[in-house]
Amino acid sequence: MKLEKNCAKHLLSIKAVELRPTQPFTWTSGLKSPIYCDNRKTLSYPQLRTFIKEGMVHIIKQYFADTEVIAGVATGAIAIGALVAETLGLPFIYIRSEEKKHGLTNLIEGVLQEGQKVVVIEDLISTGKSSLKAANAVQDAGAKVLGMVAIFSYLLPIAEEQFKNVDFQLFTLTNYDILIQQAVEENYIQPSELETLAKWRENPAKWAEQFN
Repeated sequence: MKLEKNCAKHLLSIKAVELRPTQPFTWTSGLKSPIYCDNRKTLSYPQLRTFIKEGMVHIIKQYFADTEVIAGVATGAIAIGALVAETLGLPFIYIRSEEKKHGLTNLIEGVLQEGQKVVVIEDLISTGKSSLKAANAVQDAGAKVLGMVAIFSYLLPIAEEQFKNVDFQLFTLTNYDILIQQAVEENYIQPSELETLAKWRENPAKWAEQFN
């Protein structure tokens, strides 16, 4: 819990995560949300990116000690994934969101051999769709996904449901619930705003209807 709380505190401090319950953000998908997360900002803060890297390394050593390859999901997790791989002294690959349209038309960049044991690094879990697509790409290449480690999860029901159906574990350094509580403690938001933030996580589409 200390790791999760500290990570949430750091993300808020650099505004990698921003909260606007009354003036929602619009995601790429078109969905309106009271929260926006951009973990790429963490790379600009050496101490924070080291904190994130070490948190991920600790999880991998504790739960996935026989990992042979680290895989970063493009584009947000490529940099932190490479830092994790470097620290562990392991090979690194990254997974594109879609195949290249030219050359070798690779979906996976780097060298991945059949049967190798892989931990996938993500920066963010939202619906879980792109994250699981990346994991499937690794498995389709004949390798085994041991687990996935991400910086942050929105804890959306749709993602939690999808991850129930996989044969590997997901770990995150922090999540929506912990971040919201930290935001209240730091007066980033008011306690009165907790209800609307909770309603969004339970049903984002229904919550967004009030702004249509």
